[in-house]
This record gives sequence, C-alpha cells and structure tokens, in this order.
Amino acid sequence: MRTIQLQKPGGLDRLQVTDTERQAPGRGEILVRVGASSLNFHDYAVVTGMIPTPDGRIPMSDGAGEVVEVGEGVSEFAVGDKVVSTFFPHWMDGEPAREVMGDVPGDGADGFAREYVTA
Repeated sequence: MRTIQLQKPGGLDRLQVTDTERQAPGRGEILVRVGASSLNFHDYAVVTGMIPTPDGRIPMSDGAGEVVEVGEGVSEFAVGDKVVSTFFPHWMDGEPAREVMGDVPGDGADGFAREYVTA
C-alpha cells in the first residue's frame, strides 16, 4: 500500500511515498481504508521538525474511512462502518495526563498518511 513517511530530521522535502505492507487486524483491532485526512498545524509542526518524531514516522493526525476487516473479538464495529480517528485516543476525560498524550497519531504513533490503518 502507498504510505507517506517522514525522514529525519524533518522538512517538507523529507517526505517520501513508500510501499509498505498492509497489516491485517489482530484480536480487538479493525482495518480501515482511509478515505480522508485533514491537515492542521500539528501535522505541519511534525513534518517540519518542530515536533521531533522517529525516522520513518507516518504523519497526519486525523483520518476517516471505512472498516474493511475486523479482527477476532470485535463486536462494536462491522465491515462497512464509517469511522473517524481520535486525536488523543487514550484520554477519555478529566485533566490530561502525560502518559496518555504520547499516542497522538502522526506524532507519538504512526498516522493516517497511508491507504489503510489497523487500529
């Protein structure tokens, strides 16, 4: 599948379109065909190196698409469901805690600049 990856140290000229393997969903996961992604200042900050990320990071913190496969044990999603990402996937309520802020897609975890995402 086509994937955009950022090479260190960052910069718009350091984005590369690569071919990566599509990951099948495991237990409790879904596979989503990404249909849309929005570009915001956070994404620009990551790509230009203002927010450092590991080499090869897949940018784009927001995405939406359609579930194309569900893993074992998944009951709340079905093939064909339309879904949208969450910027802070592990922050449910209350004051933000540092330990739940590190999984921001496109920053602390790979993001949505690819054709398929397993989540």
